Amino acid sequence: MLFVTLQAMFIRETMKRLIILLLAVVVSAACGNSATRSPKAATATRAAATTPKNYTYRVKAAYPHATTSYTQGLFWHDGALWEGTGQYGSSVVQTLDLETGRTHVLAELPRGEFGEGIALVGDELFQLTWQSNTAHVYRLREGRLTKIRDYRYAGEGWGLTTDGEKLYFSDGSADLQVLDPATFRRERRITVTYEGTPVRFLNELEWIDGRIWANVYTTDQIVIIDPATGVVEGIVDLTGILPAEEITTTTDVLNGIAWDPDARRLFVTGKNWSKLFEIELIEQ
Repeated sequence: MLFVTLQAMFIRETMKRLIILLLAVVVSAACGNSATRSPKAATATRAAATTPKNYTYRVKAAYPHATTSYTQGLFWHDGALWEGTGQYGSSVVQTLDLETGRTHVLAELPRGEFGEGIALVGDELFQLTWQSNTAHVYRLREGRLTKIRDYRYAGEGWGLTTDGEKLYFSDGSADLQVLDPATFRRERRITVTYEGTPVRFLNELEWIDGRIWANVYTTDQIVIIDPATGVVEGIVDLTGILPAEEITTTTDVLNGIAWDPDARRLFVTGKNWSKLFEIELIEQ
């Protein structure tokens, strides 16, 4: 399935939403003014009415990226990029040298496991697997990873990020799960919506200034999500960021967002891409 833009994904829902809106007006008139509605209903109405901002981009810098790295997770820590990769037999956690693109492997998964998102909470690094229902946890000490425990979970693992206290987990659906890193138990669920319609295929995640940024799998779009409501507040269209001459038969989709909070630098890349980009957003 190929999506051109998020807006195109939801065109088929437009008429249905208009009908629902008209019905809501009729029901509201019959039941009284907005002051009599419950706070929950009022919050839902405001969330559905949010108009997302649209962004394009400017490339500030381009850096080499290993075309053998099937990027599943990406984050910035302690002056370096950390990357989790996928594919059976080659899934690793590694650091990247920004200027040269050289990688340093710190952990390797068994050949029967397909690596997914990664996140660091304190000195513990969490790594998801796609269909093995297992999260691996490593202790980070002096630049080295030591395996300390595993957690089991139901369903698939896709993306992972953190606000520094909780983990946020995607499984390819429109739902994000908020997890306690000490137990990996779900504390709540966030349904991500674009103008009231659920957004599926949420993939790699990044926490930036109190918002969750998510790649939408198979598209060139990133959505910016309010974690309190699940509402998409912004859409970043990265169409064309990888030049045509850099695309080969092994080049896969956009996936990978990293944020350097100290220098306020935003990085993006993709699966088996030859380049990693530092970008600046431009509001349209």
